[in-house]
Amino acid sequence: MFGTPVARVQEVIQQQEMTPVPLAPDVVAGMMNLRGQIVCAIDLRRRLQLPDRAADQTPMSVVVRTNQGTVSLLVDEIGDVIEVTDEARERAPETLQGVAREVIEGVYKLPDRLLLALDVNRVAEVGERIKPEA
Repeated sequence: MFGTPVARVQEVIQQQEMTPVPLAPDVVAGMMNLRGQIVCAIDLRRRLQLPDRAADQTPMSVVVRTNQGTVSLLVDEIGDVIEVTDEARERAPETLQGVAREVIEGVYKLPDRLLLALDVNRVAEVGERIKPEA
C-alpha cells in the first residue's frame, strides 16, 4: 500500500482517454486532457517495475501536484484518507534497492500493515530514463 500527503492530491478520477506519446519511456501511459489541462499519465506499476495489471483491470487515476507540474498516477485502486503520526514514520530501509529506493521516502507502521510513503516528485522524474541513441 502506497500513499502520499493529501495536500499533493488534486483529484481522483476514473481512467480517462489517453493519447500515446511516441518514444516516451514505457512508464508513460500517455497524455490526457483534464478539463483543458494536458497531463502526463504515469503507470505506477511500470514506474515501480511491478508486473503489468491484468488486461481486464481498469486503473484509477490519482492526479497529483509535483515540482514538475501536474501528473496523473495510474493505480490499481484507491484507499481511504488516513491520518498518520510522525512517531509512526520510519526511514525507508537501507536494504531497498533500485526504483523503490528512489521513490519511497518513508514507511508508516499502521496497526494491520505498512504504508509506503511515495515521493511523488521522484515518481514523476521519468525523463532521465530516456537514453539518446549513439
